[in-house]
Amino acid sequence: MPATRRTVIAGAALLPALMPAALRAAEGPGPLIRRPIPSSGETLPAIGIGTSRRYEVEPIPEMIAPLREAVERFVALGGSVIDTAPSYGTAEDVLGHILQGPLRERVFLASKVSESGREAGAAQIARSFERLRTDRIDLVAVHNLIDPGNNLATLRDLKAKGRIRYVGVTVWRDGQFDGLEPLMRAEPLDFIQVNYAIDNRAAAERVLPLAAERGMAVMVNVPFGRDRLFKAVQGRELPPFAAAFDCASWPQFFLKYVLANPAVTCPIPGMAKAAYVEDNLGAARGRLPDAAERAKMEAFIDAL
Repeated sequence: MPATRRTVIAGAALLPALMPAALRAAEGPGPLIRRPIPSSGETLPAIGIGTSRRYEVEPIPEMIAPLREAVERFVALGGSVIDTAPSYGTAEDVLGHILQGPLRERVFLASKVSESGREAGAAQIARSFERLRTDRIDLVAVHNLIDPGNNLATLRDLKAKGRIRYVGVTVWRDGQFDGLEPLMRAEPLDFIQVNYAIDNRAAAERVLPLAAERGMAVMVNVPFGRDRLFKAVQGRELPPFAAAFDCASWPQFFLKYVLANPAVTCPIPGMAKAAYVEDNLGAARGRLPDAAERAKMEAFIDAL
């Protein structure tokens, strides 16, 4: 059976010992770490929800119910950032159902545009507003650098009209960095979204320092390496040194590593269950690893 978060937790036989600590970490001590959006100074809780795959379900009550529970628990614990895209199947529709009512005002909602051509891009964004059942989206980013000239022009028009608050661009693999970096230098972007994980550190070499230099917030996708990391640690206990930075589970280990880079604003792991929300948010509480501890974390993972 392929290793996933579920099989790692079960296979390690550590659930009784680790999960209570992980759940306590989700609720305390102290508030969630927050990071600023450089272009405005607004701060965001430092862990968000990504909706690719896990929220691509049929938008009917029985399928939406566990996802609603996860989002409600996320917000109750202090989370706010939720990232989606029109290319994520039914995810925008599902979120539209979940975020009706007062919950919407407590969420920083991000989506994307992935069509080429000014008219096609504008039409896709208009459909996102409809599917999400909202008249304001906090962030819309150009997905995978698709037609940035036309799409950024449309997004800036919408920002000027108050329909969106922030503009950005996204990538999800290292091979896109050569296209991302010139765009970051040429455009005054509020956000970038980039792939970065403890076993995939290329973004830290040039992209993250450039974001800090240019004053751009950074969302991090695939911080678990699309389950690569869970497969690598299956059946293993956390190294003893993890306790020094308030780490109670493998998901927290991976997320704390990402968050310890000061250029990172908010990793957005997929979270489709309330228990995963509680565990992941624990990564944004307590102490983060320092440079020496990050080096130990890297060496530990690299040796697996």
